[in-house]
Amino acid sequence: MSAAAEAPGTGQAIDTGRVIVVGAGIAGLYAALHLVPQPVLVISPEPLGEGASSAWAQGGIAAAMGPGDSPADHAADTVRAGAGTVVEAVAASVTAEARDHILDLTGRGAPFDRDAQGGYVLSREAAHSRPRVVRVKGDQAGREIMATLVAEVRRTPSIQVLEGVAATGLAVEAGRVIGVTVTAADGHSGPVTLRGTAVLLAGGGAAGLYAQTTNPARVRGQALGMAARAGAVVADAEFVQFHPTAIATGEDPAPLATEALRGEGAALIDRDGRRFMVALHPDAELAPRDVVARAVFAAERAGLRPALDTRACLGAAIDAHFPEVASACRRAGIDPVTGPIPVTAAAHYHMGGVEVTGPGRSSLPGLWVVGEASATGLHGANRLASNGLLEALVYARRAAADIAGGLGAVRKVAPVALTLPPGGRPVDPAAVAALRRLMSDHVGVLRSAEGLTTALRAIAALEQAHPTPAFLNMTAAATLIAAAALLRRDSRGGHFREDFPDPGAATRSRLTLAEALALRDSL
Repeated sequence: MSAAAEAPGTGQAIDTGRVIVVGAGIAGLYAALHLVPQPVLVISPEPLGEGASSAWAQGGIAAAMGPGDSPADHAADTVRAGAGTVVEAVAASVTAEARDHILDLTGRGAPFDRDAQGGYVLSREAAHSRPRVVRVKGDQAGREIMATLVAEVRRTPSIQVLEGVAATGLAVEAGRVIGVTVTAADGHSGPVTLRGTAVLLAGGGAAGLYAQTTNPARVRGQALGMAARAGAVVADAEFVQFHPTAIATGEDPAPLATEALRGEGAALIDRDGRRFMVALHPDAELAPRDVVARAVFAAERAGLRPALDTRACLGAAIDAHFPEVASACRRAGIDPVTGPIPVTAAAHYHMGGVEVTGPGRSSLPGLWVVGEASATGLHGANRLASNGLLEALVYARRAAADIAGGLGAVRKVAPVALTLPPGGRPVDPAAVAALRRLMSDHVGVLRSAEGLTTALRAIAALEQAHPTPAFLNMTAAATLIAAAALLRRDSRGGHFREDFPDPGAATRSRLTLAEALALRDSL
């Protein structure tokens, strides 16, 4: 079937002749641009620039750009924050490339904050030994970088974007990934298989599986689940990072009070005005995220109403320096100039994902995975702040080069004309809500064998009652996280077991979905 052919019925397939990129966040778009002039098809459930976690990233990109800093120091901070399970060679190579990606994005038009001398304005965030987070308009890095990449993708003839379309599965032949199955993003269509010259999965993380999350509603572990259901090996699934300063306004997802606020001197206080982090860690508010998240969670559980106080360090300047945070506060009737900002610990980033080696290659031939859906070994058990976007950029470019190197001469292909057939069954919102409550209640900041067992059994019941492909991707990701957490009988970084509070061996976990399901079925 030609690249321009339509797929009129269920079960039809289109040979696109293109590299298929699933996901349109920073990782997906950056990879697509680095694949030029190879023909690329980007699959995006939302209009470009919307619905991606990347666009919500407030802090920025960590890079050794300042005087006295170095990639080696950045790597050392990454290893230290990662609680013993960072792959040091990965940390060294990623931090060594960081500066080049800042310059690349600058050349593409990303409006990074600059000082009067033209240098990059740098913020300090938790567990960094010095300021090294390159930012845009204070707290709008993700949005502005995305806007830059979207504009470039829109004007690149070799990149075609299919918007309003969601991937629900990987097509595998003879053990090799040869394409993806797609439906309408709202679930109201039958499936069509798109065959490609390679598949790059950049569909985001799994923190949206939790009831309290900072992630967009569209991102609920589907990319991880899709790859796992096809047989990919998953690493570090138990390590979920909870951001300690999501703004507690009741919004879903929760708006974020960027860590850069604490870098500016904002203090975490309880209802009595006491700075509770001072007694818990030498770095107080700038302790590693897992430490701060557990402290905020404990204060909230004790009824102490944790809050972030920016009055002394920023005052009225918060509106100009951190407009996204100020806007979220005022939307909820909170004035950060005159009062503290109520905060809660919310699921923010998944350190685990599809295990990849080298330039983003998964265990399945034909499948590359980049961004939060992957597990490169950079983050260990606790991601260093603002290393997420950096990892996405580094591996997107590496994967693009690796894919292009195996494609040979550039072929001219026609645009894909996709007609989705009628049919389909959308995911039941009540089932998704039940799954998210399970994850927050039993696989959250604090875990135990009893809670994890309860979660796995309940996930199995939800899965049986709602066997749509999109929901099965979510339950696969949830099962992997809970099963890996049950198997790790110790506490490390973002994984804390109340029944095993001490750290054990500093090892990474590896798990297939088949192994996780076997464990679940044995309970």
